[in-house]
Amino acid sequence: MVSKMRQMFFARLNGWITGLALGFIAQTAWAEPQHGIAMYGEPALPPDFVSLPQANPDAPKGGGVILSMSGSFDSVNPFITAGTPAEGITPYTFETLMARNHDEPFSLYGLLAESVETDSARSYVEFTLREGARFSDGTPVTVEDVIWSFETLGTQGNPRYLAAWKKVAKSEQTGPRSVRFTFNTEDRELPLILGLRPVLKKADFDGKAFETPSLTPLTGSGPYVIDKVTPGVSISYRRNPDWWGKDLPVNRGQWNLDTIRYDYFANTVAIFESVRAGEITAYREDNLAKWASRYDFPAVQKGDMIRLEVPHKRPSGIIGLAMNTRKPVFADWRVREAMIQAFNFPYINQTITGGAAPRIQSYFSNSTFGLTPGAPAEGAVLDLLTPFKDSLPPGAIEGYALPDGDAARPVSRKSLRTALALLEEAGWTPGADGLQRNAAGQTLRFDILLTVGQDEAAATTAIYVESLKALGVDARVTMLDSAQMKQRTDAFDFDMTYILRTLSLSPGNEQALYWGAAAADTEGSRNWMGIKDPAVDAMIAAMLAAQTPDAFAAAVQGLDRALTAGRYVVPFWYANKNMILHRRELKHPETVQLYGDFGTSYLPALWWYEE
Repeated sequence: MVSKMRQMFFARLNGWITGLALGFIAQTAWAEPQHGIAMYGEPALPPDFVSLPQANPDAPKGGGVILSMSGSFDSVNPFITAGTPAEGITPYTFETLMARNHDEPFSLYGLLAESVETDSARSYVEFTLREGARFSDGTPVTVEDVIWSFETLGTQGNPRYLAAWKKVAKSEQTGPRSVRFTFNTEDRELPLILGLRPVLKKADFDGKAFETPSLTPLTGSGPYVIDKVTPGVSISYRRNPDWWGKDLPVNRGQWNLDTIRYDYFANTVAIFESVRAGEITAYREDNLAKWASRYDFPAVQKGDMIRLEVPHKRPSGIIGLAMNTRKPVFADWRVREAMIQAFNFPYINQTITGGAAPRIQSYFSNSTFGLTPGAPAEGAVLDLLTPFKDSLPPGAIEGYALPDGDAARPVSRKSLRTALALLEEAGWTPGADGLQRNAAGQTLRFDILLTVGQDEAAATTAIYVESLKALGVDARVTMLDSAQMKQRTDAFDFDMTYILRTLSLSPGNEQALYWGAAAADTEGSRNWMGIKDPAVDAMIAAMLAAQTPDAFAAAVQGLDRALTAGRYVVPFWYANKNMILHRRELKHPETVQLYGDFGTSYLPALWWYEE
């Protein structure tokens, strides 16, 4: 089984690569129903595929898993801005029209929809629902539900849904089970984005306000239903034995566990103690040093718990301390660069991770989209960035690299000198007390917001604050609970805060929500830094309009350069492998690489239980 799955993986991966390289040589203007859709070329899997290559179609059903979360929750509606939703609701209880094959960053296959239709210009997309698609209460999923869901999410839901919906000129029912969306903007990703929108049951909201947080479960069509909710403490799911889609090829071998439960804890220390005690049956470790040093307790030694390492080829994303450029203190790129210079990465990395973690060099590190530190832009990337050369920050075109730092001491003297010079250029000079002041006599002072339970970030920030003192900067740490943090970040009410943005090899419209100028003034958006850069917006637009894989890659590389040289985040490190501790009864397919989102697409979606 394992050998066969490995062969299937490489066969599908090779097919994806070949599709990217050759898809446009024989591009067709097809406008007839298809079983799947790819961003470029054709999907790798044929119409008669039996199961996704990552899944074990013979996996038994049964058993369960207990997972952990840090923080709390007060809602089971994950589609709105208000409230803090519990983990797992969307992937476990709701479905989309199309589903991912995680060996292909740019392909989707029919789930609620049996087919998808579009033209070569991607000016519209039409989906035809499967005849047997049902919600968990047995009622059919209708075209009316689809249209209502997409419109409601786009107009009343979380801002992440708004950008794509604004590009829909018209939605209409074209048949008993068919719905068409016509677009007003050139954007090749739009058919895929709508294919991944969750479909809600319209009747759930009859007489109810959509935007109000609630602990009353909504009706989905997914493999699980919510079983029990203890607000702020735990949420559990049970597999729906009557799930309409359990025999679909796109689902075969997935969602095998009978129960999934998330227990909530105040911090990661409490989580780890529960892991040691066997109360948590699967846990993902993010710290390489901890993975190497503290996972040798008796349950591991006896083989009751298994250490698993799964390498991946996903971009690093950006993890670190985000600077809010809406605040005057961080409006100048020279001040932001000084903050980056003050972060002595080699010393901090050695202290926190034992030096084991690779450094985040740019937003798309660990991928072909990531910049080479210090290297200038060339070819198509240079062509894309050149029109903005006068407004781009230094380094975007000519090359940018993070400071080297000094592993031998807490403060790098070289970086300190560089930071002092940058602050002086920006109008900051040390006063008699050593604190940096501007011409108005204001002290360079700011707060760093962290969430209770972010122990690694807190330890890292504590070292960083001491380095800032040497620079004459008065930085203070404020710890908030998860609900308070959400309120503050939704309103952009912070100076500096911990940020984690995961990215993939299929970046698309979500990039506008993360970094786009329009999102900078939209409360609840993910553009925490307040980025308003015409070059960033232009790279995102070029990425969405790209007609070939090479054009797409150039646009993403240009975006990576503009963001990195913008100095919006003090970057930390990332893990180039997934580290999982799990009960020996929990089994998994042999996954050579993961190209898409790790999360629920791997654990627990593809796992199964065997005594």
